[in-house]
Amino acid sequence: MVSPSALLADAAPRFLAPQPQPAGAEQRELHAGLRDRPAHIDPKFLYDALGSSLFTAITQLPEYYPTRCEAEIFERHGADIARHIGPVQAMIDLGAGDCAKAERLFASLRPRHYVPIDISADYLQSAVRRLRLSYPELRITPIGLDFSQALALPADIAIEQRLFFYPGSSIGNLDPEAALAMLRRIHGQCAGGGLLVGVDRVKPRQVLEPAYDDALHLTAAFNLNLLRHVNSVLGADFNVDDWRHVALFNSDRSRIEMHLEARRATTVSWPGGERHFVAGERIHTENSYKFSPPAFTRLLQDAGYHSIEHWSDARGWFSVFSARA
Repeated sequence: MVSPSALLADAAPRFLAPQPQPAGAEQRELHAGLRDRPAHIDPKFLYDALGSSLFTAITQLPEYYPTRCEAEIFERHGADIARHIGPVQAMIDLGAGDCAKAERLFASLRPRHYVPIDISADYLQSAVRRLRLSYPELRITPIGLDFSQALALPADIAIEQRLFFYPGSSIGNLDPEAALAMLRRIHGQCAGGGLLVGVDRVKPRQVLEPAYDDALHLTAAFNLNLLRHVNSVLGADFNVDDWRHVALFNSDRSRIEMHLEARRATTVSWPGGERHFVAGERIHTENSYKFSPPAFTRLLQDAGYHSIEHWSDARGWFSVFSARA
C-alpha cells in the first residue's frame, strides 16, 4: 500500500522551464520590430511580472466586460459544458496567469492533472504555490513557455483525454492566419480530447473601446510598462514619459488595436540600433480580434475540430466554444 505521504510527494508540483531560446533571439526580434515600418512589438512582451499583475487588475475593471461575461457563461452553462467535454485527464491552461479561471472549473471538470502554461514564469510560480495549498491532491505541472512559438509538452502528461483551456479571448490576440496555426497546433496535441476556448464577439465601438482604454488608465499603464520591459530585455532607453497609450476599434479588420504613440519627436537607442520617431508616430503593440459565432465555428472547422458547441452570456457579448479534436 502506498502511504499518504508518498501520494502527496508525487502530487507536489514541479516547475518545468522551457527549452531556452537561442542566445539573443528576443533581442533580435525586438530589434527587427522596432526597425520595421510601422514599428511593432509582439504582445508577449506585455507580460513580465508587473505586466501580468496589471492585467489581472484590468480584469476587475467595470469597463473590462470579457472576464465577467466568461464567468457568467461558466456559471449558467457549466453543467452542459462539462457534459460536452466529458472526462478530463489533463487540463492544459494556456496563458494561465493567476490560474483563477481554471480553478473555478476544477469542481465541474474534475481534472486529474493540471498543467498551467504562461510566459511569465515567476508570476506563474506564485499562483501555483497558492493552488498547492488548496488542492494538495491535484497533480500540478506548471510550465514557463512562450506557447505562441512551440507547444511541445512533457512526455509524462497523459495523451488521452487532454483538454486545452484557452480562456479570455486570448486567441483574438493573433491575426487570422496565426490563430488558425495555433488552433491546428493545439489540435495536434489533443487527439481524442478537446479544446475549451473563450471568444470575444463583435459589438458596438462604444462598448469595445472603453474596455481597452479605461477611466483609471490601468490599461495605459499595462501598455506603457511594455517599454520598461523592452528596456530591460534589449538594453534600450525608452522614456515612458515620451509615449501615450492609444486604443481604437478597426471595424474593417474587426479588431481592437493598441498602440504607443510618441508625444514628441524622440530617438530611442539600444545596442546595435536606434530609431527616430516623429511626434504622433506609433508602435503597434497588440490586436484583439472580435468574432461572430459562425466565423469562429468555421475557423475551428478549418483547424480540424468537430462536435463544436458554443454558449453565450445573456447579452451575447462573449462566447465559450467546446470542440473535439
